[in-house]
Amino acid sequence: MLTLTSNTTTTRLIRSITRPLGLVPTMGALHEGHLALVRRARQENPFVVVSIFVNPTQFGPQEDLATYPRDTRRDLALLEAEGVDLAYTPGPEEVYPKGFDTWVEPGALAERLEGAVRPGHFRGVATVVAKLFNVVGPDRAYFGQKDGQQLAVIRQMVQDLNMRVEIVAVPTVRDADGLALSSRNAYLTQAQRRAAPVIYRALSKAEELWQGGVTNSEALRDSVRATLDSEPSIDGIDYVSVAEATTLAELEQVNAPAMVSTAVRLGSTRLIDNVLLG
Repeated sequence: MLTLTSNTTTTRLIRSITRPLGLVPTMGALHEGHLALVRRARQENPFVVVSIFVNPTQFGPQEDLATYPRDTRRDLALLEAEGVDLAYTPGPEEVYPKGFDTWVEPGALAERLEGAVRPGHFRGVATVVAKLFNVVGPDRAYFGQKDGQQLAVIRQMVQDLNMRVEIVAVPTVRDADGLALSSRNAYLTQAQRRAAPVIYRALSKAEELWQGGVTNSEALRDSVRATLDSEPSIDGIDYVSVAEATTLAELEQVNAPAMVSTAVRLGSTRLIDNVLLG
């Protein structure tokens, strides 16, 4: 496995590789969720690139950029064991050189849910993903369904800007108790970790109600809130959403594919999750 940090060197190397090329963008602190993306990319492409970059522009002023988990040596060993061809690990000065002043501004899709709670977050996400696409030039890029709104924003960007890349969604990977794998799970205390599976139970309950014939969205939202409220360790609920799967516009009735999502806080740790209906 090659490891490169330079945009120019990476782009030059990729001109000579066998297509198609699969890209897995990550912020490191790799877990089985990331490796599921890598394995899918490995199955579908003769050349696989994984980027590791903790993107400062998607963190707000009070968020966890400084403490976000980092272990590049461990990450690279995991990627090499999975047969990755190239690890692209630029530093902030390579991605955002002095004088950088051009941004990708997502529209209404990025203003809801996470975008409402974390202003500017998706501008940072869209910009860095666009830059990764330009440097690496992938034929396919792989993202996890756990970050459902991020996935929707990137798909919209690719469509609107005529980017020549197929966006591949990979189902959320969960621990045995249902908790979605996330690098931020490492922040949880033992007590919080025991409580955290309530998030998936709450979403699953809404899914069960919908499968049983309940299509009223507010009833589904109420069910999620009630299950979350039953867990004393939950310190706050940022939102509970039942939204159209593509636009993420809130629904009154679920008569088409929808995403049920939530963001909750356990102590200082904020976790998101979602399930798809239909």
